[in-house]
Amino acid sequence: MAERIYLAANNPDLGGGERMLLQHAEALIALGHDVTVVSADSPREVLDAAAAVGAATVAIRADGRGDYVRRLRAWDRTERHGVLWCHGLVPSFATTGHRDRIAHLHQDPRGRAQTVATAIARVGARATLVPSADMAARVRGSRPHPNWTADLPVLDRVPTGNRTTLGYLGRISTDKGVDVLARAVAGLDDVDLVLAGDSRYVAAADVARVDAQLGSLGSRVRRLGHIAPADLFCSVDVVVFPSVWAEPFGLVVAEAMASGVPFVISDAGALPEVAGPGHPWVARSGDADDLARVIGEALTADEDDVRAVTDRARRRWEAEYSPQAGRLRVRRLLEELAR
Repeated sequence: MAERIYLAANNPDLGGGERMLLQHAEALIALGHDVTVVSADSPREVLDAAAAVGAATVAIRADGRGDYVRRLRAWDRTERHGVLWCHGLVPSFATTGHRDRIAHLHQDPRGRAQTVATAIARVGARATLVPSADMAARVRGSRPHPNWTADLPVLDRVPTGNRTTLGYLGRISTDKGVDVLARAVAGLDDVDLVLAGDSRYVAAADVARVDAQLGSLGSRVRRLGHIAPADLFCSVDVVVFPSVWAEPFGLVVAEAMASGVPFVISDAGALPEVAGPGHPWVARSGDADDLARVIGEALTADEDDVRAVTDRARRRWEAEYSPQAGRLRVRRLLEELAR
Protein backbone atom coordinates (compact mmCIF):
# COMPACT_ATOMS: atom_id res chain seq x y z
CA MET A 1 0.00 0.00 0.00
CA ALA A 2 1.30 3.48 -0.92
CA GLU A 3 1.80 6.13 1.78
CA ARG A 4 -1.11 7.86 3.45
CA ILE A 5 -2.10 11.20 1.98
CA TYR A 6 -4.11 13.78 3.90
CA LEU A 7 -6.35 16.21 2.02
CA ALA A 8 -7.15 19.39 3.96
CA ALA A 9 -10.30 21.31 3.02
CA ASN A 10 -10.63 25.06 2.71
CA ASN A 11 -14.28 25.05 3.81
CA PRO A 12 -16.54 22.47 5.46
CA ASP A 13 -19.32 22.97 2.90
CA LEU A 14 -19.15 21.81 -0.73
CA GLY A 15 -17.85 24.55 -2.99
CA GLY A 16 -15.82 24.16 -6.14
CA GLY A 17 -12.49 23.61 -4.39
CA GLU A 18 -14.01 21.07 -2.04
CA ARG A 19 -15.49 19.13 -4.94
CA MET A 20 -12.03 18.95 -6.48
CA LEU A 21 -10.67 17.73 -3.14
CA LEU A 22 -13.17 14.86 -3.34
CA GLN A 23 -12.15 14.13 -6.93
CA HIS A 24 -8.55 13.87 -5.72
CA ALA A 25 -9.60 11.60 -2.86
CA GLU A 26 -11.24 9.21 -5.30
CA ALA A 27 -8.23 9.30 -7.63
CA LEU A 28 -5.77 8.64 -4.80
CA ILE A 29 -7.83 5.74 -3.46
CA ALA A 30 -7.95 4.25 -6.96
CA LEU A 31 -4.15 4.57 -7.10
CA GLY A 32 -3.80 2.54 -3.89
CA HIS A 33 -3.23 5.27 -1.30
CA ASP A 34 -4.73 5.45 2.16
CA VAL A 35 -6.58 8.78 2.15
CA THR A 36 -7.73 10.95 5.05
CA VAL A 37 -9.80 14.10 4.52
CA VAL A 38 -9.42 16.83 7.14
CA SER A 39 -12.06 19.53 7.54
CA ALA A 40 -13.76 21.76 10.05
CA ASP A 41 -16.58 19.87 11.74
CA SER A 42 -19.56 22.06 10.86
CA PRO A 43 -21.30 21.78 8.52
CA ARG A 44 -20.35 18.18 7.74
CA GLU A 45 -20.82 18.31 3.97
CA VAL A 46 -17.16 17.67 3.10
CA LEU A 47 -16.66 15.06 5.83
CA ASP A 48 -19.78 13.12 4.90
CA ALA A 49 -18.97 13.21 1.18
CA ALA A 50 -15.40 12.07 1.90
CA ALA A 51 -16.63 9.11 3.92
CA ALA A 52 -19.01 8.22 1.08
CA VAL A 53 -16.08 7.83 -1.37
CA GLY A 54 -14.13 5.65 1.06
CA ALA A 55 -11.77 8.12 2.71
CA ALA A 56 -11.04 8.29 6.42
CA THR A 57 -11.92 11.63 8.02
CA VAL A 58 -10.62 13.97 10.70
CA ALA A 59 -13.08 16.55 12.02
CA ILE A 60 -11.41 19.68 13.37
CA ARG A 61 -13.66 21.24 15.98
CA ALA A 62 -13.64 24.91 15.08
CA ASP A 63 -15.67 28.01 15.87
CA GLY A 64 -15.11 30.03 12.71
CA ARG A 65 -12.28 30.27 10.22
CA GLY A 66 -9.66 31.73 12.56
CA ASP A 67 -10.23 28.92 15.03
CA TYR A 68 -9.96 26.37 12.18
CA VAL A 69 -6.59 27.84 11.14
CA ARG A 70 -5.20 27.56 14.68
CA ARG A 71 -6.56 24.09 15.41
CA LEU A 72 -5.59 22.71 11.99
CA ARG A 73 -2.02 23.92 12.49
CA ALA A 74 -1.86 22.30 15.93
CA TRP A 75 -3.29 19.02 14.61
CA ASP A 76 -0.90 18.99 11.66
CA ARG A 77 2.12 19.54 13.89
CA THR A 78 1.42 16.50 16.07
CA GLU A 79 -0.99 14.11 14.34
CA ARG A 80 -0.14 13.94 10.66
CA HIS A 81 2.11 11.16 9.37
CA GLY A 82 2.21 11.45 5.58
CA VAL A 83 1.85 14.04 2.83
CA LEU A 84 -0.60 16.91 3.41
CA TRP A 85 -2.34 18.12 0.25
CA CYS A 86 -3.82 21.52 1.11
CA HIS A 87 -6.84 22.30 -1.06
CA GLY A 88 -7.11 26.05 -0.80
CA LEU A 89 -5.47 29.08 0.75
CA VAL A 90 -6.79 28.47 4.28
CA PRO A 91 -5.15 25.08 4.97
CA SER A 92 -2.03 26.13 3.03
CA PHE A 93 -1.69 29.24 5.22
CA ALA A 94 -2.54 27.35 8.42
CA THR A 95 0.28 24.83 7.89
CA THR A 96 2.91 27.10 6.38
CA GLY A 97 6.47 25.93 7.00
CA HIS A 98 5.42 22.39 7.87
CA ARG A 99 7.07 19.46 6.10
CA ASP A 100 5.74 17.42 3.18
CA ARG A 101 2.99 19.76 2.00
CA ILE A 102 1.39 20.50 -1.34
CA ALA A 103 -0.23 23.94 -1.64
CA HIS A 104 -3.12 23.67 -4.11
CA LEU A 105 -4.69 27.06 -4.85
CA HIS A 106 -8.03 26.90 -6.65
CA GLN A 107 -8.46 30.67 -7.08
CA ASP A 108 -6.29 33.73 -7.62
CA PRO A 109 -5.64 35.76 -4.48
CA ARG A 110 -7.96 38.75 -4.30
CA GLY A 111 -6.63 41.92 -2.71
CA ARG A 112 -3.44 42.64 -0.79
CA ALA A 113 -4.30 40.53 2.27
CA GLN A 114 -4.82 37.35 0.23
CA THR A 115 -1.73 38.08 -1.87
CA VAL A 116 0.41 38.31 1.27
CA ALA A 117 -1.26 35.23 2.77
CA THR A 118 -0.58 33.28 -0.44
CA ALA A 119 3.11 34.14 -0.34
CA ILE A 120 3.31 32.99 3.28
CA ALA A 121 1.25 29.85 2.63
CA ARG A 122 3.70 28.57 0.02
CA VAL A 123 6.74 28.63 2.31
CA GLY A 124 8.17 25.11 2.51
CA ALA A 125 5.63 23.55 0.13
CA ARG A 126 6.94 20.79 -2.14
CA ALA A 127 4.80 22.20 -4.95
CA THR A 128 2.25 24.94 -5.57
CA LEU A 129 -0.53 23.75 -7.87
CA VAL A 130 -3.08 25.87 -9.75
CA PRO A 131 -5.84 24.71 -12.11
CA SER A 132 -4.58 26.20 -15.40
CA ALA A 133 -1.61 27.59 -17.28
CA ASP A 134 -3.47 30.90 -17.37
CA MET A 135 -3.48 31.12 -13.57
CA ALA A 136 0.07 29.77 -13.35
CA ALA A 137 1.20 32.81 -15.36
CA ARG A 138 -0.18 35.02 -12.58
CA VAL A 139 1.11 32.97 -9.61
CA ARG A 140 4.86 32.88 -10.02
CA GLY A 141 6.50 29.55 -9.29
CA SER A 142 3.26 27.56 -9.48
CA ARG A 143 2.51 24.72 -11.88
CA PRO A 144 -0.69 23.89 -13.79
CA HIS A 145 -2.66 20.94 -12.44
CA PRO A 146 -5.99 21.04 -14.33
CA ASN A 147 -9.26 20.01 -12.76
CA TRP A 148 -11.40 17.18 -14.06
CA THR A 149 -15.03 16.14 -13.91
CA ALA A 150 -16.93 13.05 -12.87
CA ASP A 151 -17.36 10.35 -15.49
CA LEU A 152 -20.03 11.82 -17.78
CA PRO A 153 -21.81 10.27 -20.77
CA VAL A 154 -22.68 12.03 -23.99
CA LEU A 155 -26.30 13.10 -23.53
CA ASP A 156 -29.29 12.29 -25.69
CA ARG A 157 -30.43 15.84 -26.19
CA VAL A 158 -34.08 16.73 -26.83
CA PRO A 159 -35.06 19.59 -29.20
CA THR A 160 -36.42 22.53 -27.21
CA GLY A 161 -39.41 23.21 -29.44
CA ASN A 162 -40.48 26.30 -31.40
CA ARG A 163 -38.39 28.78 -29.42
CA THR A 164 -34.63 28.63 -29.14
CA THR A 165 -33.35 28.16 -25.58
CA LEU A 166 -29.99 29.19 -24.14
CA GLY A 167 -28.73 27.69 -20.89
CA TYR A 168 -26.44 29.03 -18.17
CA LEU A 169 -25.01 27.08 -15.23
CA GLY A 170 -23.12 28.68 -12.36
CA ARG A 171 -23.20 31.46 -9.81
CA ILE A 172 -25.75 34.18 -10.67
CA SER A 173 -23.44 37.17 -10.43
CA THR A 174 -21.76 39.93 -12.42
CA ASP A 175 -18.30 38.32 -12.27
CA LYS A 176 -19.82 35.35 -14.09
CA GLY A 177 -21.24 37.76 -16.68
CA VAL A 178 -24.92 36.97 -16.13
CA ASP A 179 -25.87 40.64 -16.57
CA VAL A 180 -23.90 40.72 -19.83
CA LEU A 181 -25.69 37.56 -20.95
CA ALA A 182 -29.08 39.16 -20.20
CA ARG A 183 -28.19 42.18 -22.33
CA ALA A 184 -27.06 39.87 -25.15
CA VAL A 185 -30.29 37.87 -25.04
CA ALA A 186 -32.31 41.09 -25.13
CA GLY A 187 -30.85 41.72 -28.58
CA LEU A 188 -31.76 38.26 -29.92
CA ASP A 189 -35.21 37.49 -31.32
CA ASP A 190 -37.21 34.47 -30.18
CA VAL A 191 -34.57 33.28 -27.72
CA ASP A 192 -35.30 32.25 -24.13
CA LEU A 193 -32.82 31.93 -21.27
CA VAL A 194 -32.74 29.22 -18.60
CA LEU A 195 -30.53 29.78 -15.54
CA ALA A 196 -29.29 27.04 -13.22
CA GLY A 197 -27.54 28.15 -10.03
CA ASP A 198 -28.08 30.74 -7.34
CA SER A 199 -26.62 33.86 -5.74
CA ARG A 200 -25.23 32.45 -2.50
CA TYR A 201 -22.27 34.49 -1.21
CA VAL A 202 -22.98 37.26 -3.76
CA ALA A 203 -23.16 40.85 -2.47
CA ALA A 204 -26.62 42.41 -2.33
CA ALA A 205 -25.70 45.22 -4.76
CA ASP A 206 -24.41 42.63 -7.23
CA VAL A 207 -27.61 40.58 -6.93
CA ALA A 208 -29.70 43.70 -7.55
CA ARG A 209 -27.72 44.59 -10.68
CA VAL A 210 -28.15 41.11 -12.15
CA ASP A 211 -31.83 40.96 -11.19
CA ALA A 212 -32.48 44.27 -12.94
CA GLN A 213 -30.97 42.99 -16.19
CA LEU A 214 -32.77 39.66 -16.01
CA GLY A 215 -36.03 41.41 -15.17
CA SER A 216 -35.88 43.27 -18.48
CA LEU A 217 -36.31 39.90 -20.25
CA GLY A 218 -39.67 39.28 -18.61
CA SER A 219 -41.09 35.84 -19.31
CA ARG A 220 -38.16 34.96 -21.56
CA VAL A 221 -36.05 33.97 -18.54
CA ARG A 222 -36.54 31.04 -16.14
CA ARG A 223 -34.57 30.23 -13.01
CA LEU A 224 -34.21 26.58 -12.03
CA GLY A 225 -31.99 26.90 -8.95
CA HIS A 226 -29.54 24.07 -8.28
CA ILE A 227 -30.00 21.19 -10.70
CA ALA A 228 -27.64 18.58 -12.13
CA PRO A 229 -25.71 19.84 -15.18
CA ALA A 230 -27.17 17.06 -17.32
CA ASP A 231 -30.72 18.23 -16.54
CA LEU A 232 -29.89 21.61 -18.03
CA PHE A 233 -27.68 20.47 -20.89
CA CYS A 234 -30.16 17.99 -22.33
CA SER A 235 -32.92 20.59 -22.66
CA VAL A 236 -31.20 23.63 -24.23
CA ASP A 237 -29.92 24.40 -27.70
CA VAL A 238 -26.69 26.08 -26.60
CA VAL A 239 -25.13 26.67 -23.18
CA VAL A 240 -23.29 29.95 -22.52
CA PHE A 241 -20.48 30.73 -20.07
CA PRO A 242 -19.98 34.54 -20.27
CA SER A 243 -17.57 35.21 -17.39
CA VAL A 244 -15.90 38.60 -17.10
CA TRP A 245 -13.36 37.75 -14.37
CA ALA A 246 -10.20 35.75 -14.96
CA GLU A 247 -11.57 32.25 -14.47
CA PRO A 248 -8.89 30.01 -12.92
CA PHE A 249 -10.37 27.00 -14.73
CA GLY A 250 -13.99 26.46 -15.84
CA LEU A 251 -15.33 23.12 -14.65
CA VAL A 252 -18.77 23.72 -16.16
CA VAL A 253 -17.11 24.14 -19.56
CA ALA A 254 -15.44 20.74 -19.15
CA GLU A 255 -18.81 19.25 -18.16
CA ALA A 256 -20.40 20.67 -21.31
CA MET A 257 -17.54 19.22 -23.38
CA ALA A 258 -18.12 15.78 -21.89
CA SER A 259 -21.88 15.97 -22.40
CA GLY A 260 -21.80 16.78 -26.11
CA VAL A 261 -23.67 20.10 -25.80
CA PRO A 262 -22.61 23.07 -27.99
CA PHE A 263 -21.31 25.94 -25.88
CA VAL A 264 -20.28 29.58 -26.11
CA ILE A 265 -17.61 31.02 -23.82
CA SER A 266 -16.02 34.38 -23.18
CA ASP A 267 -12.27 34.87 -23.45
CA ALA A 268 -11.95 35.41 -19.68
CA GLY A 269 -9.07 33.69 -17.92
CA ALA A 270 -8.69 29.97 -18.57
CA LEU A 271 -11.98 29.38 -20.42
CA PRO A 272 -10.37 29.32 -23.90
CA GLU A 273 -7.59 27.11 -22.50
CA VAL A 274 -10.14 24.58 -21.25
CA ALA A 275 -12.16 24.63 -24.48
CA GLY A 276 -8.98 24.16 -26.47
CA PRO A 277 -7.48 25.81 -29.53
CA GLY A 278 -9.86 26.14 -32.42
CA HIS A 279 -13.09 26.32 -30.45
CA PRO A 280 -15.19 28.51 -32.73
CA TRP A 281 -17.56 30.26 -30.32
CA VAL A 282 -15.55 32.64 -28.13
CA ALA A 283 -16.81 36.16 -27.33
CA ARG A 284 -15.00 39.16 -25.89
CA SER A 285 -15.55 39.22 -22.15
CA GLY A 286 -17.93 41.94 -20.96
CA ASP A 287 -19.12 42.79 -24.50
CA ALA A 288 -22.85 42.06 -24.80
CA ASP A 289 -22.97 42.86 -28.52
CA ASP A 290 -20.12 40.50 -29.31
CA LEU A 291 -21.66 37.82 -27.11
CA ALA A 292 -24.95 38.16 -29.01
CA ARG A 293 -23.06 37.84 -32.29
CA VAL A 294 -21.24 34.67 -31.21
CA ILE A 295 -24.42 33.12 -29.79
CA GLY A 296 -26.08 33.78 -33.11
CA GLU A 297 -23.25 32.01 -34.93
CA ALA A 298 -23.59 28.97 -32.68
CA LEU A 299 -27.37 28.84 -33.06
CA THR A 300 -27.26 29.07 -36.86
CA ALA A 301 -24.31 26.72 -37.43
CA ASP A 302 -24.83 23.77 -39.75
CA GLU A 303 -25.73 20.55 -37.93
CA ASP A 304 -22.64 18.77 -39.25
CA ASP A 305 -20.42 21.63 -38.08
CA VAL A 306 -21.98 21.52 -34.62
CA ARG A 307 -21.40 17.78 -34.44
CA ALA A 308 -17.75 18.23 -35.46
CA VAL A 309 -17.28 20.82 -32.69
CA THR A 310 -18.95 18.71 -29.98
CA ASP A 311 -17.12 15.54 -31.06
CA ARG A 312 -13.78 17.34 -30.88
CA ALA A 313 -14.69 18.75 -27.46
CA ARG A 314 -15.59 15.27 -26.18
CA ARG A 315 -12.25 13.88 -27.34
CA ARG A 316 -10.44 16.72 -25.57
CA TRP A 317 -12.41 16.01 -22.39
CA GLU A 318 -11.45 12.33 -22.53
CA ALA A 319 -7.78 13.22 -22.92
CA GLU A 320 -7.59 16.09 -20.42
CA TYR A 321 -10.55 16.34 -18.02
CA SER A 322 -11.98 12.85 -17.52
CA PRO A 323 -11.46 10.87 -14.27
CA GLN A 324 -8.91 8.70 -16.11
CA ALA A 325 -6.95 11.80 -17.11
CA GLY A 326 -7.15 13.09 -13.54
CA ARG A 327 -5.80 9.87 -12.04
CA LEU A 328 -2.91 9.86 -14.51
CA ARG A 329 -2.09 13.48 -13.63
CA VAL A 330 -2.10 12.72 -9.90
CA ARG A 331 0.08 9.62 -10.33
CA ARG A 332 2.65 11.50 -12.40
CA LEU A 333 2.74 14.38 -9.93
CA LEU A 334 3.37 12.10 -6.95
CA GLU A 335 6.04 10.17 -8.84
CA GLU A 336 7.79 13.42 -9.70
CA LEU A 337 7.62 14.74 -6.14
CA ALA A 338 8.93 11.45 -4.79
CA ARG A 339 11.99 11.80 -7.01
